[in-house]
Amino acid sequence: MTLQLASPAPGSSAEVFHLGANRAPDGTTLTVDRRSLLLNGRRWAPVMGEFHYARYPASEWAGELRRLKAGGIDIVATYVFWIHHEEIEGQWDWSGDRSLRDFVAAAGVAGLKVIVRGGPWCHGEVRNGGLPDWILAQGHVRTNDPGYLRHVAELYGQIAGQLRGQLWKDGGPVIGLQLENEYPGPAEHLLELKRLARAAGIDVPLYTRTGWPELATPLPFGEILPLYGVYAEGFWDRELTAMPGAYWAGFNFSTLRTDANIASEALGRRDVRDDPDVARYPYLTCEIGGGMMSAYHRRIRIDPVDIEATTLVKLGSGSNSPGYYMYHGGTNPAGRRTTLMEEQATPLTNWNDLPEKNYDFQAPIGQYGQIRPQYYLLRRLHAFLHAYGERLAGMDTFLPAQRPSGRADVTTLRWSARSDGRAGFVFVNNHERGRTLPAKAGMQFALGLSDGRKLTFPDLPVTVPADACFLWPFHLDLGGGVTLAWATAQPVDQEPAAVFAATPGIPARFCFSRDVTVAAQPVGQCDDGLVYELPPGSRTEVRSAGAPARQVVVLSDADSLAPVENNAVVRSLQPELIRPAGPLRPIRLGPTRHGVAMAPTAAEFKDAAVWRIELPAELGAASLLRLHYVGDVARVLINGQVIMDDFYNGTALEIGLRRHAAALAHGELTVAILPLQKNAQLYFSAPTALPDFGPRAAVAELTRVELISVAPADSTR
Repeated sequence: MTLQLASPAPGSSAEVFHLGANRAPDGTTLTVDRRSLLLNGRRWAPVMGEFHYARYPASEWAGELRRLKAGGIDIVATYVFWIHHEEIEGQWDWSGDRSLRDFVAAAGVAGLKVIVRGGPWCHGEVRNGGLPDWILAQGHVRTNDPGYLRHVAELYGQIAGQLRGQLWKDGGPVIGLQLENEYPGPAEHLLELKRLARAAGIDVPLYTRTGWPELATPLPFGEILPLYGVYAEGFWDRELTAMPGAYWAGFNFSTLRTDANIASEALGRRDVRDDPDVARYPYLTCEIGGGMMSAYHRRIRIDPVDIEATTLVKLGSGSNSPGYYMYHGGTNPAGRRTTLMEEQATPLTNWNDLPEKNYDFQAPIGQYGQIRPQYYLLRRLHAFLHAYGERLAGMDTFLPAQRPSGRADVTTLRWSARSDGRAGFVFVNNHERGRTLPAKAGMQFALGLSDGRKLTFPDLPVTVPADACFLWPFHLDLGGGVTLAWATAQPVDQEPAAVFAATPGIPARFCFSRDVTVAAQPVGQCDDGLVYELPPGSRTEVRSAGAPARQVVVLSDADSLAPVENNAVVRSLQPELIRPAGPLRPIRLGPTRHGVAMAPTAAEFKDAAVWRIELPAELGAASLLRLHYVGDVARVLINGQVIMDDFYNGTALEIGLRRHAAALAHGELTVAILPLQKNAQLYFSAPTALPDFGPRAAVAELTRVELISVAPADSTR
């Protein structure tokens, strides 16, 4: 069956967006239409990554922001957690790690633009969603109550002071402000927040909101841009099974922008639909899961390919700007009166118990700067967007008539096309979290072009391997008068050469028209010309008559990812058990109607097993301590003070020692592990994480300790 393509509908020049100052002092403009953002009037498909300044040492911001930039990030998004800055009423703290001004300035130096997610309610797994306890005590939060809005106006005034001179209109990097988060109430509240922000002086090109859930009342068009998201799996669900829909919605091409799985702990199970005027807005995202935290009751372990696949599916479904939550992990700061993480015992965000310190999120860049495999997988996609995003952003989305009939259908190939009616890209996803989709044999793509012609490629049917996800081009202009009719390789870059990544398990075949001279022998013919098989590692010259030659480079899958070798040195350390585990604690359920198993209190760690770890006198400048353990909850302490904690999910816990060097110079490092109980009501997404209990009622083991010296942050290219 042929997928019929069409020329894009006319642009949306008649639509008026009521946003903010969009011209920088040098004349550069940032505007928006129904398809995409526009930079100087040209379509722009930027990549956004979330990184929370108050969850990371200011001394390390510069190097980490350069890592974002090296990973292909264009915009850094960051929450402003009110409770981090005014935990005690009237006592504001914007110093050190809490300096929004310094973080934004560092982002600008790194070549990044900034979107500030200003709240006042953020969530972000922070106590009360970021609202200070004292504002909760006054009541009527997240409403247009005059008393509440008076304090919000002061918050926005404080944020405006931090951003003075840093806004786009001033020549600074701040291009946007998110208002509230996951707001389900009347649109009038969001409009009032926008009015307060503008009155405070936060005049920016973009005002945004999360596009889920639907608002209680309609929002006037063009006032605030909705941004969307998707997660491969979430910690927040109430069930102790795989998150409903997680094995389907995020891995299947669809023009529905809203994901029913996001915020289900707050919004409940629901059928979702997009806002009626959604097609009048560009399809932008802010929360594609770059990883995932574990809540106490749900222990999530992410597969890096989950992240690549959900991002590719969003692009193939029409999104023009991937935004990741989180892209960089962090560590919760200490509070003056309370801990600052979300927990079931708090009065507002009482849905989940999260670690006191750990907000690593298994992100592409971890809470100590560790580079994860999805960093490289995503970097390859980002290179494609930087090379071809302007073209992609002007293309419509087309879905085949024969699509998977439901979650149980694993035999129908999941694919889509983005096209302007003649040229475009085919997106394919044969990966799904938690189960293996079988290989699909005999695959070819039949496309009906807008001029009435038909394109079928590749010339020979291929087998799409299990777990594969990729995009292939058709009628791609490579420059120099050279048009690529189609290829079975993924485009990565276009300058100084046209670079492609081979799709594992599928020969890299390229069809060029007959008027293109190719420095290789053809292996077949196709409707549009001759077919060449270019092996990974090859560099081939192509030339159109009278034009300079172009180089076509085909990389192997591994070479297209090209992780940086950091020459890590691993040393094994011998932990000393200084206290065995005591009696097992009773695991209580949370206080709400849908309460789940509660995390242990600090007092209950008196019955944890404790090990002492003797570190060498000389530590590398960028040393990681890696703890392989089995248990329920682990805490790492220096002289009895908790520096890191972890809800066990089957992976090792890593602690960066550099930022604790001063305390370690005269301190004792210990690890406390509470036993994992055989009958605990917990969900593990990786069943292999569960130990063989045998006759034991619980297990607490520190099985291996490694000291790893790695290259410093600035080595990432």
